Amino acid sequence: MAEEDERGPGAAHRMVSVMEGLLEKLDALNYEELLDKHNMKKVCRHYFVSNSHLSSHPGEQFYMFTIIAAWLINVAGRPFTEPREHDEPNATVSNILAELRNFGVKVDFPPSKLKTGSGEHVCLVLDRLADEALKRRNFSFKRPDYPSETPEEESMLEDDAEVTLSTAEEEILEEDEDEEEIAMDLESLKLRNFHNEAELSSKPEEILEPTVDAAEWNLEVERVIPHLKVTIRNDNKDWRVHLEQMHQYQDKIDSLFKESKSYMDKLQEDIGKTQEKVSSREKYINNQLELPVQEYRSAQAKLSEAKERYQQASGGVTERSRVLAEISEELDKVKQEMEEKGSSMSDAAPVVKINQSLTKLKQEIVQIDLRIGVVEHTLLQAKLKEKSNMTRDMHATNIPEPTAGPFA
Repeated sequence: MAEEDERGPGAAHRMVSVMEGLLEKLDALNYEELLDKHNMKKVCRHYFVSNSHLSSHPGEQFYMFTIIAAWLINVAGRPFTEPREHDEPNATVSNILAELRNFGVKVDFPPSKLKTGSGEHVCLVLDRLADEALKRRNFSFKRPDYPSETPEEESMLEDDAEVTLSTAEEEILEEDEDEEEIAMDLESLKLRNFHNEAELSSKPEEILEPTVDAAEWNLEVERVIPHLKVTIRNDNKDWRVHLEQMHQYQDKIDSLFKESKSYMDKLQEDIGKTQEKVSSREKYINNQLELPVQEYRSAQAKLSEAKERYQQASGGVTERSRVLAEISEELDKVKQEMEEKGSSMSDAAPVVKINQSLTKLKQEIVQIDLRIGVVEHTLLQAKLKEKSNMTRDMHATNIPEPTAGPFA
């Protein structure tokens, strides 16, 4: 508050005008493309001024501030990564202020002023960034071209303008001149009447007849009547006028106070009587309902005891239900194991497979025995043939006698 008092009474409304100018700059930069990209609504005129209308979403304003600031920095020609919702706020604010210093803007406030996402410093930061972005795009606002006013309008404006002291003095002088002219006209009229009377007195007495038209006379009377009225204009700056008005207001307030005081006294009396009736009625109702209230309290106590017992009983039932569920689960497992063992015992498929294997083995043994017999028979024939060949060879050739050696 002390800072606002030092800056002046209009400092509190300064950021409202800054925010309105910021919106015009953002519209010139076509920031709706950014909002469409993030699926956000267009900000209102006082969006960043305060956060009173977004108390349920305190982080929404800060996120909107960061993405608009990042977009403006990129438009201004500086690469800046667009922040996300879950980024560290201190780091994001520090990066934005660093880019603002790079543009040559003096930052004389702590970064914590921007963490709320609203306020004077947020509006100023976005306004400076918007100026840099407009400079980058070579965009500038032109002065408005007002239409020229006609002399008739100027005269009407001058007539409707406030009366100054000089104009008031001029009017007073004009009125004095008019009064002097009227006085001169009256003097000339008197002289004229005097001359007419002198002429009439010199003429013989005759029946006087008017020579002026009645309509012209009425018109002349209507023209002269406003000039004959004396009007005294009150000076609003005179303290006597204000004092008289204060006395009038005081008298009016006193008269109204007396009238309203009687009404208020009567109203107070009626309210007091009504309160007494209400208190007496309340005592009567309390006396009548004392026994039912006691019964209700006892019934309430019994109900609480019954609820407590029910909770205890329901707790035991819950424990037993859990045990029953565990036993049922174990029983299902045992039944499943019994079914598997019974199905395996009643199943004759392994025995059939063993019999088939034995039959196949016997067949293979018979085939092997047959092959062994064939091989033995073939071997026997080969031996007999070899033996007959040896016998024939022995009979076919003569065996030579051995020659006597030196030891014969």
